[in-house]
Amino acid sequence: MSVILFDNYDSFTHNLVQAFLVMGAEVEVVRCDEVTPAELLQKRPARVVFGPGPGRAESSGCLVEAVRLLAGRVPILGVCLGHQAIAQAFGGRVVRHSVVHGLATPIHHHKSGIFTGLPPAVPMTRYHSLVVDPDSLPPCLNVTAYSDDKAIMGLAHSQFPVYGVQFHPESVLSAEHGFMLLKNFYEMDGVPLPA
Repeated sequence: MSVILFDNYDSFTHNLVQAFLVMGAEVEVVRCDEVTPAELLQKRPARVVFGPGPGRAESSGCLVEAVRLLAGRVPILGVCLGHQAIAQAFGGRVVRHSVVHGLATPIHHHKSGIFTGLPPAVPMTRYHSLVVDPDSLPPCLNVTAYSDDKAIMGLAHSQFPVYGVQFHPESVLSAEHGFMLLKNFYEMDGVPLPA
C-alpha cells in the first residue's frame, strides 16, 4: 500500500518513514514546498501523512491547502504541525501554549479509531509550543485525545478518515504504543479515490 509522507522539513520525518516501511508500505516523501495539492492527488496514494515541522502550518508550503483538497478522498494522518494544519483547514485556530519539548506525558483518549488497543493515559512524546484552540473547533472536528492540562492532543473528522495528533507517535520515547497508533491508521479501512 502506498503512503505519501508530506515532509515539513522536520528531523522526525525519517522515523515516520521507517515505521511505515516496517509495516510493508511503499513510502514516498514529498517536500511541502516542492509539490502542489493537485500533484499529491494525482499520485493516488492509499494514505497521506502530513508530518511535523517547525513554525506554523500556514507558512509550510501548501500544507493547509493540501489537507483541504485531500480530505474525504484519501485517509489522512496529521502529526504535530500536520495536526494543526487539519484544524486550520476546517476553520480552527492554533494558539500559543507552554513549551513542551521532548517529554513523554499521559495522553487520555477515547479508545477508538487510531487509539484502538492503546492503554488509557498512554505516554506519548510531545514537542510543541502551539496547540489547537478548543473554542475554535468547527462541528466537523471531534476531540479524540487530550493532555493532563486539557490541551487537545487528538482530532478526528466526523465524516472523513482524517485524524490528527499533536504528539509524536514516531518518537523513540513513544515506544511501541506510538507504532501501534501508526499501524492502526495504516490498516484502517480507507475511502476510494474518484476515478
